[in-house]
Amino acid sequence: MTGELRRVRSGPGAEDDEDPPPFLVRLQFTAEDPAQVIDNARAVLTCVVSQAGDWPTDELWPQLLPSWFSQRCAPETPEPEHGEPFDVEAWLRQWRAMTPEERAAVDQGPWTLSGWLYYFDPTEEGMEDDRSWWWHAGTDESGGWVQVATTGWPFGSGSLSWLIEASGGADLVYGP
Repeated sequence: MTGELRRVRSGPGAEDDEDPPPFLVRLQFTAEDPAQVIDNARAVLTCVVSQAGDWPTDELWPQLLPSWFSQRCAPETPEPEHGEPFDVEAWLRQWRAMTPEERAAVDQGPWTLSGWLYYFDPTEEGMEDDRSWWWHAGTDESGGWVQVATTGWPFGSGSLSWLIEASGGADLVYGP
């Protein structure tokens, strides 16, 4: 079992003390049942992390992931007509022209399943090895928390936020 998968299932172990992550970020959330939110998120990530060696096609993922997660994701956007490839430069120009408020609004709401999986995809079609991974999780008097290992702040936190929201968490707040 990989270290990532072991930490998703049960948190860091003694072997993680030998090579600690460069930076840990904690995400606090509220929920009616914070332990269930963590269990839900673990179920999704266990599936994703255990597939990293042989990454499935987009069509196969809804069969592999818990159905509740796939159902909470936004509908997939249709492919461009006439087989036209996605215009990354046009999208980037549009993104850069947005106000901070408009950018924040894009990050709100459900993610598509393919958009979320992109951040965990270890192949050339995804983020490859540039991803943050679950380090530890638990509950306290104010709700639940998840720690992820990353290279610094800010980091690509949207995929983690969506996972926790889809798992039943709310009022997300990031910090060290």
